[in-house]
Amino acid sequence: MAQSREREEPPYATHSSSNATLSVRWVQGFPKQNVNFVNEETICYPCGNYVIFINIETKNKTVLQCINGIVGVVATNIAYEVVAFSDRKLKPHIYIYNFPGLTRRTKLKGNVLLDYTLLAFSYCGTYLASYSSLPEFELALWNWESNVILCKKSQPGIEVSQMSFNPMNWHQLCLSSPSSVNVWTIERSNQEHHFKSRTVKLPLEDGTFVNETDMLFPHSSSKDLIYGPLMPLSAIAGLVGEEAETFRPKDDVYPLLHPTMHCWTPTSDLYIGCEEGHLLMVSGESLKVTVLQKTESLPLKEENQLISPVTMVYQQDGLFASGIDGAVYSLIIKDSSYRVENFLEVEGPVEHLMFSPSYQMLLIQTDKGSVYIYTFGEEPTLDKVLDACDGKFQAIDFITPGNTHFMTLTQSGEVCIWWMEDCTCASRFYLNTPATTLACSPSSFCAAVGTTDGCVYFLDVCEVASPTICHKAFLSKSSVQHLIYDQRGIYLLVGTAEGNIFAIDANPSSLFQILGFTEVSKDILQISTVSLLGTDMVEVMVLSVLQESGRSRLEIFTLPVMLPHVTIAFANERGRLKDEFIHKYLYEMEHTLSSAVLDYQSNQVHGFCSQAPYICNYLLPEKEHTDIYILKPSQKVPSKQYGPGMLYLSPHGLWLITMAKCGILCIRDVYTLETFARCRSHSHQGHGIQSMRISMDGQSILVNGKDDGTLVFLKWKRFGGSLAAEAEEYYQHLIASLKNIMEEESYYLSSPKLSLDFGSEHEYTNNIYNDSSQEDLVMTGVKKEIPWIQQKSQEATKKEVQRFSQKRKEIKRRIKELAKIVLNMMEENEKVDNIAKLDQQEFGLDLEELERLHDESEEEVAKIRKDVEMHNLAKRYLTELIKEECWTSMAVKGRALKCFHIPYVVENFPMKERTAKELKELERVLQQKNIEAECLKLRKEIVEVQSTITLVKKHHEEDDEEEDDEEDKIVKHTNLPNYLLGSLSTDFGVDTSLLSSQLELHSREEKVNQIILLKDIIYKVKTAFNREFAVAYKQKEFEIARVTERNVRIQEIISDLELGETVWQPVFEDCEKPERTLIVEDYEITAHKHVTSWQKAKTELVTTHEAERWLHLQGLDIRKRALMDMMGGVLEVKKEDILRMVIPQPAFMAKPDAVWTEEERKQFKDYEKKVKELNEERDKYRKSLEAELKKLQNSVQESTQNFDEHLKRLFEKRVKAEMVINQEELKINNLVFSLLLDEELHSRELFLNNYLARKQEEKSQTAEAIQKSKEDLDVYKENYDNLLAEDKVLDRSFKKEFSDIPSHQVDVLYKLFKRRPKVHKQKMQSEIASTVPFGERPGSGKLNKENFAQLMKSMEELDNISNMPEGLDPLVWDHFCATRRAKVENEYKVKQKAAGLMEMMAFVRRRVEDDEKLQQEIERVYQELVLLQEDKAKFQLNLTIQILLKQGQVELENFQLLLEYSDAILINKNIIEDLNSVIRTQGQKKIASMMESKDVHKGIYQIEWEHKKMEMEMEDLNQKAWDIQMLFFSRDRQKYLNEPNYETLIALQIGIMEQTIEVLDKTHKKNVENCKKLLKKLGRLSNQRDVANYTLSCNLREELVAVSERQDICNAMGTTLTCEKIAKERYKNMMQQQKLTNISKQQAEQILILQAEVERLRMKTFPALVQM
Repeated sequence: MAQSREREEPPYATHSSSNATLSVRWVQGFPKQNVNFVNEETICYPCGNYVIFINIETKNKTVLQCINGIVGVVATNIAYEVVAFSDRKLKPHIYIYNFPGLTRRTKLKGNVLLDYTLLAFSYCGTYLASYSSLPEFELALWNWESNVILCKKSQPGIEVSQMSFNPMNWHQLCLSSPSSVNVWTIERSNQEHHFKSRTVKLPLEDGTFVNETDMLFPHSSSKDLIYGPLMPLSAIAGLVGEEAETFRPKDDVYPLLHPTMHCWTPTSDLYIGCEEGHLLMVSGESLKVTVLQKTESLPLKEENQLISPVTMVYQQDGLFASGIDGAVYSLIIKDSSYRVENFLEVEGPVEHLMFSPSYQMLLIQTDKGSVYIYTFGEEPTLDKVLDACDGKFQAIDFITPGNTHFMTLTQSGEVCIWWMEDCTCASRFYLNTPATTLACSPSSFCAAVGTTDGCVYFLDVCEVASPTICHKAFLSKSSVQHLIYDQRGIYLLVGTAEGNIFAIDANPSSLFQILGFTEVSKDILQISTVSLLGTDMVEVMVLSVLQESGRSRLEIFTLPVMLPHVTIAFANERGRLKDEFIHKYLYEMEHTLSSAVLDYQSNQVHGFCSQAPYICNYLLPEKEHTDIYILKPSQKVPSKQYGPGMLYLSPHGLWLITMAKCGILCIRDVYTLETFARCRSHSHQGHGIQSMRISMDGQSILVNGKDDGTLVFLKWKRFGGSLAAEAEEYYQHLIASLKNIMEEESYYLSSPKLSLDFGSEHEYTNNIYNDSSQEDLVMTGVKKEIPWIQQKSQEATKKEVQRFSQKRKEIKRRIKELAKIVLNMMEENEKVDNIAKLDQQEFGLDLEELERLHDESEEEVAKIRKDVEMHNLAKRYLTELIKEECWTSMAVKGRALKCFHIPYVVENFPMKERTAKELKELERVLQQKNIEAECLKLRKEIVEVQSTITLVKKHHEEDDEEEDDEEDKIVKHTNLPNYLLGSLSTDFGVDTSLLSSQLELHSREEKVNQIILLKDIIYKVKTAFNREFAVAYKQKEFEIARVTERNVRIQEIISDLELGETVWQPVFEDCEKPERTLIVEDYEITAHKHVTSWQKAKTELVTTHEAERWLHLQGLDIRKRALMDMMGGVLEVKKEDILRMVIPQPAFMAKPDAVWTEEERKQFKDYEKKVKELNEERDKYRKSLEAELKKLQNSVQESTQNFDEHLKRLFEKRVKAEMVINQEELKINNLVFSLLLDEELHSRELFLNNYLARKQEEKSQTAEAIQKSKEDLDVYKENYDNLLAEDKVLDRSFKKEFSDIPSHQVDVLYKLFKRRPKVHKQKMQSEIASTVPFGERPGSGKLNKENFAQLMKSMEELDNISNMPEGLDPLVWDHFCATRRAKVENEYKVKQKAAGLMEMMAFVRRRVEDDEKLQQEIERVYQELVLLQEDKAKFQLNLTIQILLKQGQVELENFQLLLEYSDAILINKNIIEDLNSVIRTQGQKKIASMMESKDVHKGIYQIEWEHKKMEMEMEDLNQKAWDIQMLFFSRDRQKYLNEPNYETLIALQIGIMEQTIEVLDKTHKKNVENCKKLLKKLGRLSNQRDVANYTLSCNLREELVAVSERQDICNAMGTTLTCEKIAKERYKNMMQQQKLTNISKQQAEQILILQAEVERLRMKTFPALVQM
């Protein structure tokens, strides 16, 4: 029988006048944390707000409630039989309770803000260790008896998974996490405690160890003569604080083993199990890690393999370990290896192992919460102490009548029946399907279970030991969310997720008939019923929430008791209950409710507001209504409970039970809503109460937590008066009214005729409707379980099919016709073009489906458009960033120049505008350099004045001149030579006089100033080159413009000459005009532009308007149109049109030559003359165009080649500028590297100084601790000496105390004074001693007190009067006994003081050792600082300079690219220059003689060349003379040369030709008039011929008829006339002859043409013999 302990009444508890209160009878829950032993017979674990204690032998439970909410972590101390636990509130506390009394021993208050994660008691003494979570991560050591924190240490960010004391030494504490293991040592000096941590160095994941180098003080750092000293990585990273001590680069971090569990050994060593499967042994003193090797043994059962131990405990020969495979293994460890043996197996993965205090029992805890006890040496060995359910409780309910058993349901479908008395499990049943809710029938021993697949299982619980499924109802495919019986058990109401409320007959005798369903809102929150005794109605209220409007809706309807008999009338064919028969009304509230119940009077509703802590009453209207009625609260009472709550009515309807997220359950009066009882069964940390059930008599209440997995059973205390009487009266009436029904239903359930009939209301149907032409139902043989609602729908559909079969046939026929039409349309659609082709979905006839597809496509398009817009926006943003960085911010844009004819490309230097900060720094450096120069000049002047002050005044002027000369020399000397300057920047005209010598750059400021000046030189070099580049760029623009201008003329000439050549047109490429890249042209876009309809209309309108406007302008310009029609648009013939001029042929040339008249022959001669003249003009003009074309092309070629030569020179200068820039950048890089190394040296120095300061501070603290410890030791030693002196005084003064008695009695008493009783130490039993591996542990304070008490008890035996010597006065004996007791007590104190003194001396010794270690560290830091100072001095003096050497100045053999020149020397340049001057003189002499010889040979070659030149000129002159002789000179040219007035003659000829044209015009007009008259005459003649032809056509038609008749007669006769054959042959011969005649004529014409061409060619090449 469970017992409950409540310590401290909650401050919120209130009592009614009857003083009725609720108390916790028992608590059922399963452990989520480790289970601990309290003593040999009892275990405990936290569950929700409680700590549950279980007696292993009797299985009785005791409950300890935490008054501040949910229990955090729990720890037990077996020696003192106390249990400690923490709460989980803000600023939590630790409570320590005695067991079995369960009285609070103390409450520990610390400074933790959020939560404690670990608690651990020491095995000896009154010490408790605690570890907190974020933000402190604080380890604290408590003396829980005195309620004080002895010491604490914070380690931020480190989460610890396990913490344990060393069983053999409470001074050691181990904390392990998945990444590290730390051993903490607790050092004590009298009352002072001190924490000291050491970290275990874990091996790598493969079990090997890595040798880590000392990152703070590297042992061997090689010296680099060029790049300076090598610094530690922390100095390179620039770390100077504490983080530099633990800094590791990313590449140096290796994955280590991950510890999962640890345990101590009797030798104070540690065994650590790792996630990777390795087992480690760690020495407790040196923390040396040994990886234990697994030896091969027999194969494990069922091929189990111990991969990673989740938990393990120490045994004598090794370890017990287990993991996720559910097996416990015995690890036999010997030396550095271990062997694995199978020990036992349990159900499910093991999460925790623990030995009892006597090591006779092994506790095994699974991940589900089951607890097994393995007892060594007993049969049976394995006992299940706690059998956990499969998950937390999903639903609970009482089995009628509610005073013996109750049922629970888990989410996995596990149904359990429990005894109410002690919460022992009577039976279990597995549905093997996910379940949601549970309800027990008040009228029968049946229970209903709802599942997620829409089924309701009905369980027969007449036999609680063996429940069975008696029926299954498959209602719908939607999940069952609510199950509720009405108060009399008439109906079972089932609420599903899709918003259907099913009404089921609750009696098993009716086979749980499904009566129908009604539809409500989908989000159902609660179903409430009112079924009073003596009424024939059951009222149902459904609460749901409207997500759209944020309101709550109530739907109230009534079910008559006679509904099972008239189901057909109340429900339609599809099973839906008719609203008019069930009187369904709708109500809404303006705010949301989390729960609502209907009052038993059915005139008001009680609601719990979800957004405010109020309980409201709503009066229902008396009048009937059809629309939605808005309810307003008539009463509003604060609930004093926070969070969403639930309301329940007691069975008799007089109590309103409220519960909320806070975990408090309140019972109120239903009329006044005043609370008369409340209990805090759960807490808000576990999200409060999930469900509650109250028994019929109101005596028992079950409360189920939401997330804490706790089931609490509440009973009344001092329950009486009217409260108990009303509940008992209703209970008796209800039981009496239901007695007969329950007996009948129980008899029916126990009868064998009730079998598991799954097909009563739903069936395994094999009917599949096949819409065939015959309209028959075909049996397909496929079994498929369908829900009841779908079955009813199919039955209704079947009836509708039978009723409307003819109409269906007609509709199907029309559908087939429509389908054929659609198929034809689809076939036509396949033949059209892709642009006009429709998608397949366009042919769908389902408008809703088409609309859905259209909506989906629109959504998809919108989504794609949004994605594309976002993608484009990201691209545009990136484009703007790139453009801003690489283009807009550039003061000089990067571009290139290409040559016209050679493959040379010259690029400029892209440059950004210097910032104001850079300019300011440059100005500062320049000003500083100028000041330094002026200061140097003044110093030299002062020195010179002082040295010449004794000279004569007459030589003053000469001295001034000499000073000026020296100043000039100084200024010139400041300009360093190129070889020492290290670059060729002076070749670009850059002033380098302000640069410091490379041999003088020692300080950081000088290097920074030098870098700024070098950057300025680079900027100037780039600027100088860019100026020349800009000039060249403009020149190319000019050349391209000039070439383009000339190409216009070249193109005109080519078109006039009809050469068909392409004109070379140079253009700028994209690299020369990079701004083109930023502009997207239309031709670059390959995709078609999307044009909307309104844009198309606008374009068409603008095009039409422009066309009309152009036509209107063309109509107005009459003069231009006339000029185009008459003279081709020009008033005079241009010279360029000569090549296109054509002299028209006379009209008579179409006639044969034989019929020409004399006048026509004369005109033909004039025509030939004009043609000849035109051809001559054409030849003359063509030659002039060809000469001009050649001249233009040569000009273009020459100008472009000149530009190429200029660009080639610019390219060479670009190479040189880049070389100079690289030289300057190399110098900058060297200086930056030296600055970086200087920074590293500075960082290292700062770190060493900070490290030294920290160590000195630690040393000062250690010195203070030593001083304080020594002072405490001196005081303690003085007390010890005093106590020891007192002990000696007692020994010496013994005889003086008893000097008044005889000496022989004094001697006897002195012997008795020295005698001590024999104290028998408590020894463990031999069996227990053999099993406990740790043996006798060191004594604690409690054990010392017990030993002292036993000693004093033994002294009582010595003080007995029987031990008194004979003849001694009893008063003296009493005085002797008191003196001896004082002596014994003093000796005990001396012994305790001596132990404390030894401990304090050890503490002082450890502090001294720490101080010595710190002193060594400080000395080591001093040495490192000295070495660092030496390296820093060497680095500042040993400079890296850049020397510019020409080829031949490096005098080294086998020269290669080396960084060390140990055998090279740097000599003075003058020596090399003197030697070179001698070599240069001899070389010049040799070159002079060679030049003389060269000039002689050159003269000979020149004379020979001039001779050849004169011979070639002679040949050219002879050829020109011959050409002049053969030159053709026409008469027209002679006339042009001989006639003085040639232009007048031409004008006269033109006048004659104009007169001739006028005459021809008049003649032409007369001819036209004659032709018109002739045309009229021919028209009349044509009309007459038409009449005659018409008459002949009529006669011909008649003749054709006659001929056809004769032909038919001839065909019928079958004969052929001979004359017809003869006529056909003659006709054939005539046609052939005519064809041959035509061919001969054509050939004759061709021969004539060829003869004329031959004659023309012959005359053209005929030689003209002219007299020279």
